[in-house]
Amino acid sequence: MNQSVSAQAPRVAYFCMEFGLDEKLPIYSGGLGVLAGDAMKAAKDAEVPLVGIGIFWNQGYTIQSLGKDGRVVDTNQPTLREGLEPTGIEFSLKIRDKLIPVTALKCELFGSAPLYLLEPVNEVDRWLTRRLYGGNDDDRVAQEVLLGVGGVRLLRALGHEVDVYHFNEGHAAFAGLELIREEMSAGLEFFAAWKAVRRKVVFTTHTPVVAGNEVHPLSRLFEQGADIGCFTKDQLARIGGDPFGMTVAGLRLSRIANGVAQLHGETSRKMWAHIRHASPIVAITNGVHQGTWQDGRIRNSYADTLWDAHQDLKWELIDEVERRTGVKLAVDKLLVGFARRAATYKRADLIFGDSERLEPLLKSGKLQLVFSGKAHPKDLPGKAVIERIAQMTKRYPQSVVFLQNYDMQLGRILTRGADVWLNNPRRPMEASGTSGMKAAMNGVLNCSVLDGWWPEGCEHGVTGWQIGGGYEGDDQDAHDQQDLIRVLTQEVIPTYYQYPHRWRQMMRSSIEMSETKFSAARMLSEYYSKLYPSGSGLTSFDGIERTVMNSEPLVGASAAF
Repeated sequence: MNQSVSAQAPRVAYFCMEFGLDEKLPIYSGGLGVLAGDAMKAAKDAEVPLVGIGIFWNQGYTIQSLGKDGRVVDTNQPTLREGLEPTGIEFSLKIRDKLIPVTALKCELFGSAPLYLLEPVNEVDRWLTRRLYGGNDDDRVAQEVLLGVGGVRLLRALGHEVDVYHFNEGHAAFAGLELIREEMSAGLEFFAAWKAVRRKVVFTTHTPVVAGNEVHPLSRLFEQGADIGCFTKDQLARIGGDPFGMTVAGLRLSRIANGVAQLHGETSRKMWAHIRHASPIVAITNGVHQGTWQDGRIRNSYADTLWDAHQDLKWELIDEVERRTGVKLAVDKLLVGFARRAATYKRADLIFGDSERLEPLLKSGKLQLVFSGKAHPKDLPGKAVIERIAQMTKRYPQSVVFLQNYDMQLGRILTRGADVWLNNPRRPMEASGTSGMKAAMNGVLNCSVLDGWWPEGCEHGVTGWQIGGGYEGDDQDAHDQQDLIRVLTQEVIPTYYQYPHRWRQMMRSSIEMSETKFSAARMLSEYYSKLYPSGSGLTSFDGIERTVMNSEPLVGASAAF
């Protein structure tokens, strides 16, 4: 986006529950937050009028390790405030029938556009911001009132003019209620106010996983203050249903919504097709911030020295593995990386299902596997996956490694230093999968199920390899497991050891593909061309008055794993 475009660009307020700018500011849990952080950096680079609205989490997200018994242990520590600027702004929110003074810190660290992080003024009220995704479902709604209602009130207190409100995930939906309340206070009746607000709101939906789409009983909204003292049960139900779905509300409060990959757009349209008066869902594929995730040595050594640069990065990964685990991996042996949020649908341990064919490769050292990941503190099945992988490190101590407490620092090291990036989610459950984009930008070749972004980036045998052929049958696990081992043994491993020239050409093709198609700069440009213009999405909101309560089965659950 050039200066002339920036001068005409709409003024955007980007709401998100978490922002991943840097591991030094651990107010993120995973891909959602890192995406938001990359968007903020891209906005700064492009000099567009976009500000972020988030929450300052006192203890950030969980620090996760393995205990001596092999079980996952969660701990927390205070989030440092260095470099964050107090705004001096103060306003109040009513939560649980108590008036809570709220302020915000301003962050422009790590190359970010202005980001405002909300928190209660008084220590006694900071139970509200104690921990990202901590607490129970009541706490979650209270936190979402802070983000949504508090975010809008902060913008008013700052005197910040906004043309477009971008809700990144359903957590921000209560901002739409506050905007409606403002319109009603100015004299509009409920439906007219709702229609007026929809013209200013856009919405990004992320996970197709049921647990990631929150649903709450309407009673909880009233108890926590989400009704803002002005909405009836009928009005709330017309927006979000009864029970109240945060994603449903996002779709009904916005004029247009987007999925985060082309396949995810298709999946989301099917998933939410039963919701009447929802905004149309387009697809804008995620991108990653090149300056953050692509190592400068790769960027500057595209031609003859690319392999040397990659080997330097591989050594850095090997040294980090040794420092953390005591295991010394081999630089001349194939090193496969797998690191992401430890949700069960991502199937981190899928590769271990065929031990007969896998074991000789691991025992000989011909194949080395480095895993990392972090499970939601309440996700016991996700933690069990980590624990199973940890057991495999004992079975194959010189060729299987698990690196504890996955964060952005480890993400950079792994997506730069591995030879291959493995990704095998249960299609179509992966919304995007941005870690693979980061790997691709560093010439690390993806070997992945055709899910998320990979159907758009994969040219089999050229930019990487696909697994499973897009299969979605009931026996998908067994099917994909068999194909994963086939692709590894018949294509990936022979290419690495026997055809080094072809491998290096694939690295170059991967870099070209990712830089062109999967940068945060491209993503932001599409936001400004497809989402943010006033004519995008719904232009008529007729009929929302006839939304019938209780007529649509809602998809979702209250916990976001």
